[in-house]
Amino acid sequence: MKVDGKHYRSIWFDHDSNVVKIIDQRWLPHRFTIVELNTRKSFCHAIRDMWVRGAPLIGATAAYGVAAEMQNDAGDQALDDVCRDLQQTRPTAVNLAWALNHMRDLLKPLPDHQRAGAAMKRANEICDEDVECNRQIGLNGLQIIRQIAAGKSRNEPVNILTHCNAGWLATVDWGTATSPIYHATEAGIPVHVWVDETRPRNQGAQLTAWEMDSHGISHQLIVDNAGGHLMQHGQVDMVIVGTDRTSSNGDVCNKIGTYLKALAAKDNDIPFYVALPSPTIDWQVKDGIAGIPIEERDGKEVTSIWGKLEDGSLANVQICPDGTPAGNPAFDVTPSRLVTGLITERGISPASTEGLAAMFPEFSSP
Repeated sequence: MKVDGKHYRSIWFDHDSNVVKIIDQRWLPHRFTIVELNTRKSFCHAIRDMWVRGAPLIGATAAYGVAAEMQNDAGDQALDDVCRDLQQTRPTAVNLAWALNHMRDLLKPLPDHQRAGAAMKRANEICDEDVECNRQIGLNGLQIIRQIAAGKSRNEPVNILTHCNAGWLATVDWGTATSPIYHATEAGIPVHVWVDETRPRNQGAQLTAWEMDSHGISHQLIVDNAGGHLMQHGQVDMVIVGTDRTSSNGDVCNKIGTYLKALAAKDNDIPFYVALPSPTIDWQVKDGIAGIPIEERDGKEVTSIWGKLEDGSLANVQICPDGTPAGNPAFDVTPSRLVTGLITERGISPASTEGLAAMFPEFSSP
């Protein structure tokens, strides 16, 4: 997607400087900052401290992290160590483990002198595949938006509610939940996006709103608790969210608060869709509620909020009494029974074991 008229990916290998670069998302929307990643420590920090975030982008970053390590030391011990360290950064997003297992399986049989080139080539391919995957998700989701638009009067927008940021900043490009929105806009279909703020890290307020504004898409920022009210009053036509891990039975793990949106959508007969690339499906987990680990993050993310002050400076401000303890589960799981459909790169699948097995027979258990 474009920033000030220039195309960017969220992560890329800069051939001129021979280094991996990312958009450091900690400073958006107030500062657009590009940083270099060139050591194992920097890649681990980037994932753990959310310089990059979103399951597909975490996976791509991990692949580049392995490739960068192989340029410094291509031995078996270095390969094992970098995969171990990167794996420990974030427990919930399955793309992280997928990318690391994929890179390890590719590199282990190769002699040391071939590993650096093969690793960088594959990391670049993983990024390109993610872009095309998300483009296809957008085209498949576009058909849903077209159907809703067909039932509206001319120029009446399709009202879409999102949660967190499943935009191009959460992937390499296009995004998952936002890809249908971008494709609808390019197709001339008017859309209006309700952007959940998504406490505690405010990825909706800081990232999704920035994306929508940059792309010229009609949107409004709302507090997380406003979604149900809007649904009750007919102001939401559909919900589209992303996911960090989806179990093989169609349970969806996404940013905390997604489950509540799904409940409100179900109660108001509003379609609730989840956009996901196939590497986000964890075929080994049969029950998402019981089997997906939920990351518990630092309570300071709850007790304080980061933003821009009136004088233009950026600051972190405490919002509760001194010493107040805080719990911070970063994700929740939405049961498959609340999901209208899963928008994948191959089409729209029912959120069920049978639906996913039919869509991806090569991955499902016999």
